[in-house]
Amino acid sequence: MKYVLALDQGTTSSRAIVFDQHGRAAAAAQQEFEQIYPRPGWVEHAPDDIWTTQFHVASEAIAKAGLSARDIAAIGITNQRETTIVWDRRSGLPIYNAIVWQDRRTTDFCNRLEADGHEPTINRKTGLLLDPYFSASKIRWLLDHLPDARKKAEAGELAFGTVDTWLLYNLTEGRVHVTDASNASRTLLYNIHENRWDDELLAIFDIPGSMLPEVKNSSEYYAETAAALFGAPIPIAGIAGDQQAALFGQQCIEPGMMKTTYGTGCFMLLNTGSEPVPSRNRLLTTIAWRIGDHTEYALEGSVFIGGAVVQWLRDELKLIESASEIEALAETVEDNGGVYFVPAFTGLGAPHWDPHARGLIAGLTRGSNRGHFARAALESVAYQVADVLTAMTADAGLPITEMRVDGGASANSLLMQFQTDIIGVSIIRPHVLETTALGAAYLAGLAVGYWPSREAVSAQWQAERAFYPEMVPERAAALREEWGKAVQRARHWEAGAEQP
Repeated sequence: MKYVLALDQGTTSSRAIVFDQHGRAAAAAQQEFEQIYPRPGWVEHAPDDIWTTQFHVASEAIAKAGLSARDIAAIGITNQRETTIVWDRRSGLPIYNAIVWQDRRTTDFCNRLEADGHEPTINRKTGLLLDPYFSASKIRWLLDHLPDARKKAEAGELAFGTVDTWLLYNLTEGRVHVTDASNASRTLLYNIHENRWDDELLAIFDIPGSMLPEVKNSSEYYAETAAALFGAPIPIAGIAGDQQAALFGQQCIEPGMMKTTYGTGCFMLLNTGSEPVPSRNRLLTTIAWRIGDHTEYALEGSVFIGGAVVQWLRDELKLIESASEIEALAETVEDNGGVYFVPAFTGLGAPHWDPHARGLIAGLTRGSNRGHFARAALESVAYQVADVLTAMTADAGLPITEMRVDGGASANSLLMQFQTDIIGVSIIRPHVLETTALGAAYLAGLAVGYWPSREAVSAQWQAERAFYPEMVPERAAALREEWGKAVQRARHWEAGAEQP
């Protein structure tokens, strides 16, 4: 019996999971790596950390399962999106740290492009907003700020990749420079209607097209790993950005189906089928996946700080020793005691898109305690998701009655119950919470015939628990109103930002 290996390269850790033919995890490994904050609002990773931790956990997961490389039918890759790496084609060495999707250093540059009237063109072609979140302005920053970078890029000596491309490049020892349509669609350089890199967008950002990888389907054979890495070559046959992979892993494959992933950030995606749906409420229109040259699309709302707020309480405030303690601490109080936590550490994502917002804790009294902090932190995740769902419902033009959830924080039942109470929509938690990795595995396995069809994959999805609203709607509305007050105080906080 063979298996599929999923590489899940995330913002704070690298994971690898071995799945069997029933979609069950046979073994897993995970390793965190350093987060680098050179200045306020800047977030970086060492590219070598990304690669070495991912290779290490891949090898560990195979060994834990008692397998060898010859037992692996295929590898699927899923990754933190938008994070930008540029390397020298000759040496294979990065020219700078990876600039992470959360990084806000290009805010002023994006504002200048917006002032010059470029946002409508960018939005029409990419489905995205003109924001530092995406890759293009990060590439431009590297070309403008590193010695000889632009000269080398124009000479064809530099290669750009999102994290999937960087992993594939290293897995093949530099033989392959490829991405998939879902990751390409997150760069601000890819025309999602014509499925190609767009010369007009490249000109707006002044980026040489020679830097860009070839764009392939999300499920197809790309290459084999270098034989020396795992002891034998393994086919690499699936790539998707983490949120698109989770949408596929949740089997939200029909228009109108929705999922939210609770990871470092929170990401809500609604499958819109074969037609891209423009957003009227500052959400993103993105490629979900491309399989067999058929492109499917999604609407997306992105919350920058989701589970990362718990890490902040652990690492910076030392309020807890491990992330798993947050639920018990939050349950020591009956409610938030009037405390609201807006975790806008790197600005606010959808539907606000305010890079000048900063974190804020409001409503403190002499009686506020650790439990209130913990509950307010958890509730902040639910409130942000609720804001996105309100925008998503307006864009979709139909009521949404069910939301599938996944990611580490979805295991927190207190959070899930509060989430369903606040949004008034039932929440379905699957048996397999690692649906991001599972989606990558499915995409890879389908490409090599490990699973015979998408219908066979869909039959494997199973619910573990459903959550239903218990809070009276008037109470939920009052809480959201208080949350809205806190958000307004956090917005436009950074010095020099235009006030509302």
